[in-house]
Amino acid sequence: MRQTRRWVIHSREMPQLFRSFCLSRLLSALGIVVSFAVIAAPVQAADSDAELAKKTQNPIANLISLPLQSDWNYNSGPQDDKTSYTLNVQPVWPFSVSEDYLLITRTIMPVKSIEFPENETGIGDILQSFFVSPKEQVNRWIVGAGPVFSYPTASDDLLGSGKWGAGPTAVILRQESGWTCGLLTNHVWSFAGDRDRSEVNATFLEPFISFTTKTYTSLGVNTESTYDWKAEQWTVPVNFMLQQMLKIGGQPLSLQLGYRYFAEKPDYGPDWGLRFQLTFLFPK
Repeated sequence: MRQTRRWVIHSREMPQLFRSFCLSRLLSALGIVVSFAVIAAPVQAADSDAELAKKTQNPIANLISLPLQSDWNYNSGPQDDKTSYTLNVQPVWPFSVSEDYLLITRTIMPVKSIEFPENETGIGDILQSFFVSPKEQVNRWIVGAGPVFSYPTASDDLLGSGKWGAGPTAVILRQESGWTCGLLTNHVWSFAGDRDRSEVNATFLEPFISFTTKTYTSLGVNTESTYDWKAEQWTVPVNFMLQQMLKIGGQPLSLQLGYRYFAEKPDYGPDWGLRFQLTFLFPK
């Protein structure tokens, strides 16, 4: 039997663990922010605040950004008393590849702390998407498509699949009169990795709709649904979000608060959760 090194954490130590964990990850993420700012500074231009607020609702906008997304999920495990925390560092970087097309990279680097099925803290699997998107709208729709890759970077078996994965991804959305509505989707199949681990065959669907006011406040709802074809199981968190764009010392950013309800979940999955997201924006 393969032995792995685990951190044993008693329940009474969890509040301090979460505080220390969040602080250390935030400091690391801020280092990435500084690097982004240095590189992006020479190309910053005069995007209007209204246009910038609109771009924050577009997952494939021509906008360098760094979302730091914190998710807390509650009431998981056999006794409905377990909590999990995930910090997703999600840099988005668009590149102009021709006069007509952009290549937008979206990377999700998760850092996790879980209590169920065991106490464990570490890095999860990285998911990276590449969208080729026309610079001009297609019949008033913004579209993009390309490949998605999953890398087995998890520091422990409990935090990742142990598999290399790949598949297609696409997004389509429309923005009009303050409204944004659309769909982001991908499908990942595993093709290599630990032979003792289960194969990955999962579809992700994220329909979303939001409205942005003249004060750059956005109200939105989405689902981040995953269907596991191996287990024949849906996981469907429904997210209700409030977002505000603002500037601090000339640096544009957005703050988001959210509540999530799990309309469908696996056995012992969480019932509900909270989200806080800080996004640094670097307009071009």
